[in-house]
Amino acid sequence: MAADAVQVAPDVYKILFENDRVRLLEARLQPGATSAMHHHRDNLVYGLADGNVTFTDESGEAIEVSLVAGEAMWSPAVDHSTHNTGSVEVRALLFELK
Repeated sequence: MAADAVQVAPDVYKILFENDRVRLLEARLQPGATSAMHHHRDNLVYGLADGNVTFTDESGEAIEVSLVAGEAMWSPAVDHSTHNTGSVEVRALLFELK
């Protein structure tokens, strides 16, 4: 398992709230920026702004995701790196379950 997202990319992920059941992260990734391989628990992602990001898993498989402001999506626990492939800052909230 890769290291925790906040440890690997503190410039991208900020803890807004944490208790024994959930952790709320704010994610902000500038256009063209990347983050190294990191781990997320099962989580719900809520888009704060439209944006495009590519997630690459440990095997090298990449998927491109379009985030939409105001929409939510579920993600099971994952190890991945990220790349903002769009022209605007990617902004989202991640609600990680413990």
